[in-house]
Amino acid sequence: MSTSSSVTTADRIRQAVVAASAVVAVVGAYIGSGAAGGTPIQNAANGALTADSTPIAPAGPAFSIWSVIYLGLLAYAVWQVLPKQANAPRQRLVGYWVAASLLLNAAWILSVQFDQLALSCVVIVVLLAVLARTFLLLVDGRPAGVVETIVLDGTMGLYLGWVSIATAANIAAGLTAAGFDGFGWGRDVWAVVVLAVAALVGVFIAIRGRGRLAPAASLTWGLAWVAVSRTTGELVSQPAMIAAIVAAAVVVIATVGIRIASRTSQPARA
Repeated sequence: MSTSSSVTTADRIRQAVVAASAVVAVVGAYIGSGAAGGTPIQNAANGALTADSTPIAPAGPAFSIWSVIYLGLLAYAVWQVLPKQANAPRQRLVGYWVAASLLLNAAWILSVQFDQLALSCVVIVVLLAVLARTFLLLVDGRPAGVVETIVLDGTMGLYLGWVSIATAANIAAGLTAAGFDGFGWGRDVWAVVVLAVAALVGVFIAIRGRGRLAPAASLTWGLAWVAVSRTTGELVSQPAMIAAIVAAAVVVIATVGIRIASRTSQPARA
């Protein structure tokens, strides 16, 4: 990998901050899972985040994607500590943004564990903004190799796609818990509207990312599990189920179409 300048103390500090933030995020995830004796996320905040809390809440198995995301984040945290990455331009560009996303992730878990649902909505919106910024910085540069494509671009893409649908679900749960009646529109109408917005977000990500697969994959994964959740459990909704399936299809078609269209002029993207 080519470097732009010599390694500085600031580079070493950045590498340490990213590594430490990854540890904090993993510990937070361990606590949030309930493995440490606490309340699992899905049961915290008086059950506001369960699969049957709102029409856009994904089914439980959807959250298994966190295992893949955390694995990727840990791989990145280790990889970016390597000497060759200390003064790599892209690491200097996004290192602190990635660290911020890791700390915000832990903060979100803590806010839910302490039943601060309104605060969790604020935190996850800020997290989404940080991930969007990171994504935009990454798409404007080229990965130095396959490893960087996977552990950085791929991981952050998955992270962004999943948090996009998670943000919608979190805000819906917060509004429901606060007694918001949806201006009388009804749950199904709001579910269709929100899922349509999710599809538009997916299309925008596809356009801006020139057909990157990772964010589309995780967003589609979340939408698919929203559809599943609306056909089982206590909150069955055919309109929400259909809207989730259509939204997922739109994201897939847009991403694949844009990727094919830009394939001849752009390098392969994660």
